[in-house]
Amino acid sequence: MTKPIIQIKDLMKTYQLGGETVHALNKVSIEIEQGEFLAIIGPSGSGKSTLMNMLGCLDRPQSGTYLLDGKDIRKMNDNQLATIRNKKIGFIFQNFNLLTKLTALENVELPLLYSGVPTKERRERALKSLEKVGLKDRASHLPTQLSGGQQQRVAIARALVGNPSILLADEPTGALDSKTSKEILLIMQELNELGHTIILITHDLAIAKQAKRMVSIQDGQLQENGGELVGNYSIY
Repeated sequence: MTKPIIQIKDLMKTYQLGGETVHALNKVSIEIEQGEFLAIIGPSGSGKSTLMNMLGCLDRPQSGTYLLDGKDIRKMNDNQLATIRNKKIGFIFQNFNLLTKLTALENVELPLLYSGVPTKERRERALKSLEKVGLKDRASHLPTQLSGGQQQRVAIARALVGNPSILLADEPTGALDSKTSKEILLIMQELNELGHTIILITHDLAIAKQAKRMVSIQDGQLQENGGELVGNYSIY
């Protein structure tokens, strides 16, 4: 039996706020299998952003363990973590984070540029990634020439171009209308069917329900879905 791609055990992260200790993550434990489509739902201040930063190797826990492909993230230095972020994790953000002076193709190429991939191969892989999200014909367009949904699809193509093990999506539909949100979620479901592991962070129950598995986070603690009322959410 293969090990889960992510194994987290008793993860802790605290902050000092106004003289009080805030438990952003309080003994969080979760396992995520290769090929899962997992939604993590929680309101503002629940700890979901802190957990996203941990999962994306953007921050380190104060205690507990985080194994990614069996390797202990806490023991890695900054350069090793940067390599993990570049090669194993594709990030999709609410506000797209595209560079406005670069074309769609150039935006998608960026992760490969940082990895030292030769120009010809970089271009071919970026075009193929844009084709996956139906935007090959918009390769030469600037972000300002694209709709919000198209910009998010470019962001998804950029996340895919390095063929990462995990796609980490932080409120990917938060800046989109309902019709466009459905289109983006459909793309993510299709990518999951192709074998990509997707972790979706959201505050929206309707969005979270599109995933195959859902957990909620409240006051820094995770709970698996199972019909119970968790915070302001009826999880079922």
